Order: sequence, then C-alpha cells, then structure tokens
Amino acid sequence: MTALAGRVAVVTGASRGIGEAIALALAASGARLCLVGRDEDTLLRVAQGAHRAHDTQVPHRCFRADLADDADVERLADSLRRDLQTVDVLVHAAGILHPARFENASAAQFDAQYRTNVRAPFVLTQRLLAPLKVARGQVVFVNSSAGLSARADHGQYAATKHALKAVADSLREEVNPAGVRVLSVFLGRTATRMQAELHAIEGKPYEPVALIQPEDVAALTLQVLLMPRNVEVTDISLRPMRKPPA
Repeated sequence: MTALAGRVAVVTGASRGIGEAIALALAASGARLCLVGRDEDTLLRVAQGAHRAHDTQVPHRCFRADLADDADVERLADSLRRDLQTVDVLVHAAGILHPARFENASAAQFDAQYRTNVRAPFVLTQRLLAPLKVARGQVVFVNSSAGLSARADHGQYAATKHALKAVADSLREEVNPAGVRVLSVFLGRTATRMQAELHAIEGKPYEPVALIQPEDVAALTLQVLLMPRNVEVTDISLRPMRKPPA
C-alpha cells in the first residue's frame, strides 16, 4: 500500500508502543517519517525496521527530544518548522502516567504530566499549523479513556487527558475550514510498557494478550487517515473486549 507515498508524517513517542506501531503503519503506506522520542538510538532502530520491512529507502528522520522539557520542545519545534515545508500527518503518541491518590499526589509529577501530555502537543501543533494547512493535513491525538472519565488514583493523568481532548476539539473547530482534519483516539488498557508498569504498581498480573494491541490501534488510525476527504472521524474509543474482574 502506498496511499501516503511522499507524504510527511511526524510521530511523537515513536520509539516504542503505540507510537512505534503507528509509525510503522504509516511507513507501510509510503509516508516519510519524522520520528520523535527521547532515545535517538531507539528511533534509529524503528527507522531501520521500517526500511527493512518495506524494502524501501524512503528518507526517514529522527529527532531526539524530551517532551517534559520545555526547552527541548522549543528546539524540536524550531527544527521541524525549519526543515519541513509541509506536514501531512502529525501524530501525538507520547505520554506519561504517574498514578497517585489525590491526598499525596506530587505537584512536580502533575507538572511533568501536564508538560508531556498537554503542553508539548499544543506547542508542536501550533508551530506546525502553517505546514499542516498547506498540506490540508491531519492531526491525531492519542488520548486515553481517562480523557473521558476520571477514576480514583488517576486524577492528575485524567486532568491532562481531559485537557488534551479540549485542545483537540477546539483545534478542530478552527482548522476544519482550512481542510485540516483532527482525530482523538481514546484508548483503554493497551499492551505497552506503560501498562506493564501500571499493573506492577497495582499488584495485578499483566496479561498483554488480553489488552488492546498497539498494532490494532495503528491499523484503525491508518484506516481513518485514508478515508475520503468528504468525511471526518472526530473521535474513536477502544477498550479491551475482556473486562478485568471486579
């Protein structure tokens, strides 16, 4: 499939999990990747994997950045804005989670979650808005079921994900007239390293086969990105079919 041949796709959180899966799906459709993550070596592995899997020499690029660091976000935005004339797809897949009860939750961890989960996507989208409009591009916010319903011990994380939903909804209203589509993907528990760590904190057995798979998220996201331009999917919610015991 080469439906996105020659198109530029920026993917944050691309070094593993959902971001990596979406990046590889985009590469399979012919996109030129701009991979963003904290570990450049891991990003290079993803880029090389895309080349091997699809036997192409599409020029993928890697950008190291810690999205919890405001200065790093500014440098990343400057680099992307300088190097890219158009952006066809922008995927925000990076995110962090620090579960804690309200009474003893750390304000510093709240700030870190806000910077990674809300501020960085806001800044990057804002700085790339001009090339997105040139391309009549698409923006994907990988959100969480916590962005729709907050639960105990996840108040800070849920607050950032509610805020990310507001960013996406407001942005959509502003950029639809320019031909830019905006999608939010609200995920339940997905088989990622973050979820494995969360299960360990909760003292629960981790059974990844029972959870949403990153590849399934990627396949559905790609399907939406390739839909005809006369339609826009605004929100998708996914959850594991098998529910945990009460």
